[in-house]
Order: sequence, then structure tokens, then C-alpha cells
Amino acid sequence: MAKENLETLRHTTAHLLAAAVLELYPNTKPTIGPAIERGFYYDFDFGEATVGDDDLDTIAKKMAEMLPTWTSMSGESVDEEKAREHFPKNEYKQELIDEIVAAGDDITLYTAGSFTDLCRGGHAENPSEAIKADAFKLTHVAGAYWRGSEANPMLTRIYGTVFPTKKELRTELARLEEAKKRDHKVIGPALDLFTFSELVGAGLPLWTPRGTRVRHLLDGFVSSLREKVGFEAVEIPHITKKELYEKSGHWEKFQNELFKIITREGHELAIKPMNCPHHTQIFARKQWSYRDLPQRYSNSTMVYRDEQSGELAGLVRVRAITQDDSHVFCRTDQIENEVMQIWDVVDAFYAGVGFTDLEVRISTHDPENMDTYLGDEETWKKMEASLTNIAAKRGIESPTIDFGEAAFYGPKVDFITRDSLDREWQVATIQLDMNLPERFDLTCINEEGEKERIVMIHNAVMGSFERFLANLIEHTAGDFPIWLAPVQVALLPVSEAHLEKTEKMAAVLRGDGVRVEISQPTESLGKRIREAELMKIPYMGVVGDKEDDHHVSVRQRGVKEQREVSLTALGTEIAEQKPF
Repeated sequence: MAKENLETLRHTTAHLLAAAVLELYPNTKPTIGPAIERGFYYDFDFGEATVGDDDLDTIAKKMAEMLPTWTSMSGESVDEEKAREHFPKNEYKQELIDEIVAAGDDITLYTAGSFTDLCRGGHAENPSEAIKADAFKLTHVAGAYWRGSEANPMLTRIYGTVFPTKKELRTELARLEEAKKRDHKVIGPALDLFTFSELVGAGLPLWTPRGTRVRHLLDGFVSSLREKVGFEAVEIPHITKKELYEKSGHWEKFQNELFKIITREGHELAIKPMNCPHHTQIFARKQWSYRDLPQRYSNSTMVYRDEQSGELAGLVRVRAITQDDSHVFCRTDQIENEVMQIWDVVDAFYAGVGFTDLEVRISTHDPENMDTYLGDEETWKKMEASLTNIAAKRGIESPTIDFGEAAFYGPKVDFITRDSLDREWQVATIQLDMNLPERFDLTCINEEGEKERIVMIHNAVMGSFERFLANLIEHTAGDFPIWLAPVQVALLPVSEAHLEKTEKMAAVLRGDGVRVEISQPTESLGKRIREAELMKIPYMGVVGDKEDDHHVSVRQRGVKEQREVSLTALGTEIAEQKPF
């Protein structure tokens, strides 16, 4: 089924869910119910009633009972008065009507069976034929603030999924079960990579030694790739005067998402939510000649955003975000070469971590809403044409265009991965920017001795360490590539008598750059082997009487047979796995 038809099916099923809920809980106030990737949800204010996962089967049965009466779904445009009369005691629908009226849009009501809802449209013409009673499933219940703001009431969100056939639904439910097993919020702490503390706060992950090791390895990989094409590391403070963001335009655009500080002298500062304005000031420290360009800066650093509590989710949505950020300051005729080099870095990195098939999307501006962007339309069209031409030279003749999804300062190329469960993740990005150079008056002296406006290129390879690691953990189920494993070899002495020999072996391997952990013989060997397996350690070496100081019996992850190998050969084997 085409994507748009699947979205229509999901949206229609969300309406059916709302209708069933009202039949079972007549005092409920429905709010909104969109189609989402791989399913749908609907948010409800149940008042005094409590609805949880145990109630989903009852609601689903009611949906199936009502389905035969949904032989059509018709819409009509109504005036404001009629719309308000239809939802007299539902303040959520009244608020939505307020917004529709303020925007000057048509108000439409859609009816199926005896259920009518406020909606823009996009439904199956005959729901009773389109929706199969055995091809939808209500999956779980969660809390969600109205409009995503913790200042608003907490609602009950019911999630579901639907497919054209029962077979497709079964496949999806199996995928959901596998997703639960791969949840980074479970696997990450189990592998001792990160933790959260109530005393530190929500959305602020703490990275353990193992997790920090993984972060440093990833950062080192990105840095090595960038250094080969001329990037130099810079460092910046985590706070700034508000004037920097006022000049860049970020204050007006994002001031509600900024963490702010008032000094004892009354000065207002912001904790940085992004790095680009700081980097402009490193470039602006002196007047550059055209011979000095491009200038390429890279900076792995944390930024901070005041995300609302209801939107925080593991590592995917956090308040402390680590970006592997880079910015190129160059002339217009250098854009193609610089973007090409960055694109090479992106491809090399994702091949090295096991993602070889990246989808490319170009995000453009919406000419009908130019007030939401910096700069003029002519500049935007020029930048977008440049990215499209570069994509064509990379062999991508018809990239997906995300209309209206550009950053507020320029168009961008976004790279999309699909994990082992076929879920989309937006990862790397390359963004063109002619607006910040204009705002900060960034120039070079050209061949004629005149000032020439330069261009800024933004790039993040991982996007954010946190989100990328959530993706990687769930893609691999914690079985990282050997080069990235926080512990590569677990050495297990059979008894205390073998501990000294084991420590000597560990020293040899560490000397070859191998990350080794000794499993102390305080438990049985079998239990320690099982623990090493659970920690996803790629190699386990048992050290007993038969092993000499230079050889060890190892079992490699995914291989049943043990083999005896010299420490030197093992170190070489592991070193050869490193992609940089």
C-alpha cells in the first residue's frame, strides 16, 4: 500500500478509536489523533476515569463492533458557531477552533457512523471496507501533556497500529516485540554505558567509563576523517551574552527553549543551544584574504535546550546534547568542493559503523512563509539549487525534497538511516547558510582588494552523540563492532592460581591498544562466562593450566568453537577491525 494510503488508513482508525472510547467512557474529552510513522495515536482527557494497558482489549473489541456501521466518512465545512456547538464542554476542541479561526482556515467536521470529529481530512471513503477487524491492534498507553507543554493538563495517549492485512499486522507486532528487547533505555544501563539520576534531573544522562569510552571512540573516528580534509579543532564556552543570539536571530526564534542565567550584576546570559554563532566570532577575529579560505572549524561539545518534560525520551530527546559540530567559512565558488568533502566524511563514517545505505533528503524553504526564515527568497533559491546540483553529481538525480523543512537560516541535506528493525533515523546533516555571514558581516578580501561576503556551511556527522547512540544500540542490540566495543577482551582466570598469569596477559594486550577486562575468580567460571556474554564483550579468553604466558584460548562472539591464539595475533586481529 502506498505511504499516503497507509497514512489515510491509520488516520481513519484513530477516529474509530476515539468513537469506541466515547461509547465506553461517555464523559471523555477527545483531543487530537494523528497518523504517525508505523501507526496512530489519540489523546484523551478521561476525567476521573483511569485507562491503562489492561483496558485496550475492551476498547479494541468495541472498535470491531462499531466498524460495520462505518460505511462512509463524510466531511462538511461549518461556521464557527456550529463547530463550537458540537463540542460545548470540550476545551481542547475549542482551543483548536480558536486557532483555525485565527488562521482564517475552513472548519471541517467529519462523520462516520454516529461519531463526528473536528478534522482537516484524509480518511478512507468506506472505513468498514478499508479497516480489517483483525488487522489493527492497540499497543500501549502513555501520558502526554496537551500540546506537549507541562504547563497543560496531562492526557492519556492510546497508541495503535493498523495494516491492510492480518499478515502485515503480525509482522509489525513481531517487530514491536523485538524493539522492546532492543530498547536503548534497557540495554544501555544493562551494558553500563549511561545512567540517569533524579538528583541531576530528567534529560541529563550521565556517562559511565564504558559509555564515555564509546563516545570518545566515535568522536575520534569523526575527527580523524575531518582532519584528512583540513578541519581544525576549536573550543568555545558554554554560555554567552544574549546579544550574540539576538544578532544571529536565535534569540527571537528559540528564546523559549533557552536556559538563561542572570548574573549577580544583572546581566542576562544564555547557555548555548547551538555552536554556530560562537564559531562566527572565531572567524571574525581578523580580516581574511581569499587565499586563506576555506577556514574549517570542528568542535565536539555539549549544547543545552529547555525541552519540556513530557517530550523527554531516553537518549533520543534530552536537555544536554553533544554535537560533533563543524563549520566551513568559504567563498561561493568553493561550496561544491567543501560539501563534496563533507559528504565523503559522512559516507566513510556510516560505513565504518555499519550503516551503508543512507537516504538523502534536501530540506527547502516554504515561499508562502518567508517570515519564518532569515534572508530573501532569491538567496534561498540559489542555495537550494546548489545542493540539488551537488546531489546530482553524487549520483542522486531525484533526492527526496522535504518542502518547508529547512533550517531557519538555510537549506540542508539530511541523511537518513534505517536500522535493523526498518525504522528511520535522521542522522547527519549538511546545511548552507548565507544569512549568518550577512548578520555578522563575515567577509574576505578578494582578488580586487574588495570585501566579499562569504558562505557558511554547517555540518554534524552523528547529529547528536546521544541520539546516534540510541540508534546504534537498538540497531546492534548492544553488539557493537569490535573496534567500538568498550571492552574488547574479557580474560577469565580459572582460579586464583591463574590470576597473576592473567594480569601479565592483560598487560601485553593493553600494550597493543586492546581494551581488556579481567573477570575476578570470585564466582564460578560458567557464571563469569555468562556475564561476559551478557555484557556483549567480543572476545572471551579463559586462562588455566594449559595456557602459557603468550597464548590464550578465546571464544569470539557469534562463534561456537574456541581457538588458541597468541596474544600478538589477537592484538593484531583486533587492531585490524578499526576503520581509522
